[in-house]
Amino acid sequence: MKKFLLLFTTLTLLALAACGNGADEENNATNGDQENEEKGTIVFGQTPWSSTAPPTQIAKQILEEQGYEIEIQHVSQPVIWEGMRNEEVDFFMDAWLPYTEAPRWEEFQDDLVKVATSYENARLGWVVPSYVEENSIEDLKQNAEKYDEEVVTISEGAGIVEISKDLMAGENLEEKGFELKPSSEGAMISVAQSKIDNEEPVVFTAWRPHSIFARNDLKFLEGQEEYFKADNVYVLSYKGIEEAHPEAYEILSNWSISIEDLESMMRENEQNGTSFEDLAAEWIENNRDKVDQMIGE
Repeated sequence: MKKFLLLFTTLTLLALAACGNGADEENNATNGDQENEEKGTIVFGQTPWSSTAPPTQIAKQILEEQGYEIEIQHVSQPVIWEGMRNEEVDFFMDAWLPYTEAPRWEEFQDDLVKVATSYENARLGWVVPSYVEENSIEDLKQNAEKYDEEVVTISEGAGIVEISKDLMAGENLEEKGFELKPSSEGAMISVAQSKIDNEEPVVFTAWRPHSIFARNDLKFLEGQEEYFKADNVYVLSYKGIEEAHPEAYEILSNWSISIEDLESMMRENEQNGTSFEDLAAEWIENNRDKVDQMIGE
């Protein structure tokens, strides 16, 4: 009888211990889930521009390391700015200011904040291959037929397109036979690269960072400085982001990257098909000290 009672007691204690461990594990899992839920979800807006993907992917992976859930919305730039104003989009990594996006910033500046400077002195405007004789807008005016009477650019709504319209009007280029041809970035680059490969004349809009500068010898046309001015590129968010997501705000307020790094990533993506997700992970690994400073370690 004593042996039976001893065995019963032992089995009971083991069962209680097992239940206790199970409860502890469940509590730990619950606490972990709650901690991740408390971090919340961060929404990035990402335009179709190739310059937006690398910094967005890097920021995504850095914040994921810290326990955030990340959502990326692939939409046009006007939709992103409106989304930030409505606090439906938390961050945009590719805002060109103070010049290119000046009209949009004037409209949204009471609602948005500059979180960090991603990189400085980013040049943009109309470019031609270095092998053509034309070096300026004035030279271009006399040679509309040579350039198939078109200036190829990206989709409507982008600042570079709006400034191009001003340049067309200010320099009377329509009267000279030119037409501005908006399209997707991919279509524009495809047209430009095809002509460059055949050493044909072409004029199109471009900006740095962009892989097309790594692949080709290009020159910005002189005489457009009144219209296109070198910008800084900023991370934007809505006013109040530091209260809504203080840790994410603090991390991204320390963000920066070089134009050369971005162009290298874009070229690798185009030439070898390496995904921006993999390139972002590689950049984080190669810049671990910088990332650790961003996250406060």
